[in-house]
Amino acid sequence: MPGDAGNMAGRFVADRYRGVLIAVIVATAAKFLSEHYGAPAMLMALLLGIAFNFLSEGGACQLGIEFSARTILRIGVALLGVRISIETMIGLGPALILTVIAGVVLTILFGILAARVLGRSARFGVMTGGAVAICGASAAMAIAAILPKSETSERDLTFTVLGVTILSTLAMITYPILTATFDFDARAAGVFLGGTIHDVAQVVGAGYSISEETGDVATLVKLIRVAMLAPVVLVISLIMQRRVAAGEGAKRPPLLPLFVIGFLALGAANSMGLIPGSVTTVLSTGSQWALLTAIAAVGMKTSLKTMFDIGGQAIALIVGETLFIILIILTGVHLAT
Repeated sequence: MPGDAGNMAGRFVADRYRGVLIAVIVATAAKFLSEHYGAPAMLMALLLGIAFNFLSEGGACQLGIEFSARTILRIGVALLGVRISIETMIGLGPALILTVIAGVVLTILFGILAARVLGRSARFGVMTGGAVAICGASAAMAIAAILPKSETSERDLTFTVLGVTILSTLAMITYPILTATFDFDARAAGVFLGGTIHDVAQVVGAGYSISEETGDVATLVKLIRVAMLAPVVLVISLIMQRRVAAGEGAKRPPLLPLFVIGFLALGAANSMGLIPGSVTTVLSTGSQWALLTAIAAVGMKTSLKTMFDIGGQAIALIVGETLFIILIILTGVHLAT
């Protein structure tokens, strides 16, 4: 019935618009701080969101905050696909492409193993390893979206986003100095920066602080890591399906989540030149705003008090994963040059 459908849609919007609106306001404040004071936008959105944690504990904003942290998050990840172009990646050469891919895969495997050694769950290792290996906060949120939920899910995600954002900011400042210490040329420096720094924005900042050529190579390498998001999420989904089939869960997850299909479709369309440059810019900006809004909502769902329960093992894990991917990329750059 059209009338019933309209009423349901109206109720859906009425129940959620307040929470979405407050998440957008927090994201806007974070963007303002980023543009005027140089602070990482993701970090600001997360911290500001945590300050409004009381809004997620019931009341008119709760459903909207949940919607922002889940659905808007997935929209933002799907729109990341417009940054991917196969043609631009081929120019890097097979050896360095394989090095970057190996860095992603091995870092995630290292994260799982190290998490077990440190007494953390394999799921936590997958999320932190994926965040370090692929694209920081965006990857952490995408992976968290398909992992089974637990009472510590929001806390673990918040810690991961916080950790990779802080480490990325430190890397943006210190890694260019390391490239000079290692006497890298522009191409090797770009591969190192793009292959090791977690978040895209910090990769761009670090690369172009050295030279235009270094910035171009660093951005290209980073996009290869971003492109690994879809296959990684697919593999995790397959593993989750097998565990559910073996009786470890109650609800069977989709083989390929819809947001990953959107990511792949946009990446393929962009690679074939089907998306005009102006549209690519709009969609990329939309992705940034969606992810900022989502991480603000994730912050609202996180109690600062619970963050102190995360433990030193978690900090050691994410730092260890960061050092591990540095080792992999340095080895690859040495062998390829």
